[in-house]
Amino acid sequence: MATSILKHTIFFLVATLATSLVARASDPDLTSDFLLPANVTVVDENFFTFTGFRVLNDAEPPKAFAVTKASKAEFPALNGQSVSYAALAFPAGSVNPPHTHPRSAELLFLVYGSLDVGFVDTTGKLYAQSLQAGDMFVFPKGLVHYQLNGDAKNPALALSAFGSASAGTVSVPSTLFGSGIDDNVLAKSFKTDVATIQKLEAGLASKA
Repeated sequence: MATSILKHTIFFLVATLATSLVARASDPDLTSDFLLPANVTVVDENFFTFTGFRVLNDAEPPKAFAVTKASKAEFPALNGQSVSYAALAFPAGSVNPPHTHPRSAELLFLVYGSLDVGFVDTTGKLYAQSLQAGDMFVFPKGLVHYQLNGDAKNPALALSAFGSASAGTVSVPSTLFGSGIDDNVLAKSFKTDVATIQKLEAGLASKA
C-alpha cells in the first residue's frame, strides 16, 4: 500500500513538473486583453503599431547578413501575444549561420531572391531545400537551422514569423567558440587540437 502511494506521489510530482516546464516553454496566457509596460499609462492605436520595417523600403542590400526584429523588445505590444516577426536581409553570397530558437518554431517566407535552407532533427538527419521567391519553409522549434544566399550576384529578403513574442536566438558558432568554453573541452569534442580551436575563436572575434 505504501509503495503504491509512493508511486502515485512520484508520478504526480513528475507530471506536475513536466506540465510546469511545458507551460514555461511558451508565452504565458493573458488574463487581460493586452499587457502594458510599466512606463505606459495611456494607450492608443500607436501602441499597437510598429514602423521599424519601413527602413526596408527601397533600402540598399546591407554589406553583411542583417536581421531587423519585431519582437517584444522592439514592439512592446507583442508581449503576451505569442507572435513576432523578423526581416532577414541577405547580400549576395551571405549566410545566416546555424542557430536555434529555443522558444518557437520559425515560418520563413522568401520575399525575393533565392535561399538554400535546412535544419537538422534530433536524429541527426538534415532536411535541406532550395527556395525561390514566394516559397515558405518551417524550421521546427529548437532545432539547429541555417539560411544561405548562394547567389553570388543578387540579394535576397525573407520575413520570418515566430509563435512567441521572444523566440530567442542561440548562434551555434558564437555559443561554441565565443562564449568562453574551455579550449580543451572544444578540442576533445571536435577531435582536433587547441590551436585549431583558437583559430576558429580568433576568426569569429575578428568579425564581431
